[in-house]
Amino acid sequence: MIRPGDLLTLVPEKAAAGGRMLARHDGMVILVAGAIPGERVTARADRVEKSLAFATVVEVLEPHPERRAVPFDPRCGGAALAHISPAWQRRLKADAIADALERIGRIRLDGPIHVAPSPEAGYRMRARLRLAAGRLGFLLEGTHEVCDAAPTMQLLPATGAALAGLAERLAAGGLRSGADVVVSENRPADERACHVELTGPAGRGAMRAVTPVSGVSGLTWAVAGSAGGRTAYGSPCVEDVVCGARLRRHVCAFFQGNRFLLDELAGAVVSACPAGDVVDLYAGVGLFGAALAATGMHRVVAVEGHPASARDLRANARPFGEAMRVEETRVERFIRRRPAAGAFTLVLDPPRSGMSPAAAAGAAALGASRAVFVSCDVATFARDVRRFVDAGYRIESIRAFDLFPNTPHVESLAVLAR
Repeated sequence: MIRPGDLLTLVPEKAAAGGRMLARHDGMVILVAGAIPGERVTARADRVEKSLAFATVVEVLEPHPERRAVPFDPRCGGAALAHISPAWQRRLKADAIADALERIGRIRLDGPIHVAPSPEAGYRMRARLRLAAGRLGFLLEGTHEVCDAAPTMQLLPATGAALAGLAERLAAGGLRSGADVVVSENRPADERACHVELTGPAGRGAMRAVTPVSGVSGLTWAVAGSAGGRTAYGSPCVEDVVCGARLRRHVCAFFQGNRFLLDELAGAVVSACPAGDVVDLYAGVGLFGAALAATGMHRVVAVEGHPASARDLRANARPFGEAMRVEETRVERFIRRRPAAGAFTLVLDPPRSGMSPAAAAGAAALGASRAVFVSCDVATFARDVRRFVDAGYRIESIRAFDLFPNTPHVESLAVLAR
């Protein structure tokens, strides 16, 4: 019987969810942090459940050739795979997609999945940080402890400097803890908006008195759980041009976080859509819908239910006139009342939790001649693609994009046709 604190000698078999590797010991599945499939390690059991245990590597006995040194604590947000070379990370992510498709979706692929690479340093345009003891940082995995984001190199040095300046300004006003900060910047990083979410009313005075911070072009704030927010100064929005479309987005609106692969991802979606009508479900601020409208070859109906994202979506659709129509509603509701239409392409980019059963069944029954499916979670991706296959679609291609280097996350793109 394995107990917390036991040292185990393990050889992990394959990647599992959350950046851990799956190993076995005396018939029990062990999910190991800090390992690579195929290498021999000693790991300490952290938590033990009925037929599953969680462990962390304490010594590498026979290292994998693709192991590398990590000059910071890999538990500091977004670094679960930092001990693995970038090329091998992409191989593991491709294997994870294929494994999910086969295990969950009952779909076996004929060949390997290509994962487009991204630079590791400075890739993130969006991040959420915690304010504690007068400094902003990521949370150390499994704790409430704040760790320094700079060594992980996910953020640009200029972003780190701007956030340090904001933390200093907040501390001067008496707010040293009790807040989360969302930062959103554009690709050239000449626009950078921040939103301060107070966990209690104590910081209101500091927010009302805050003055502009170098490197932060706009600052908003709100008490967590309250409706709306307030602008401290500047604009809460930043802008980018992606595949010919100008995209405005509020600091609180969702947007893809990797500055280096935006055009490649959006371009892949555009290339997968033949000229004609497109229905873009989960449209966000219009990354794919506006890029399609910008070609002049498509008429787009963009559906988005989140109010902040929908406001940006309307602004981003305006230059395209009748070529891009916005529906601010939940996907399930849109599908229920959409009338039968001629040939069209369906673009889907659901949240990490995937499509609800009603949304998936309804979308697959809409009768689109083609479906272009984007997903950031391999399990829900496999499940939802299976629903389309069951509805009579066939998979034309699957590829992926390493939007989140050093993490277990990967963006998958499936093109399906009737």
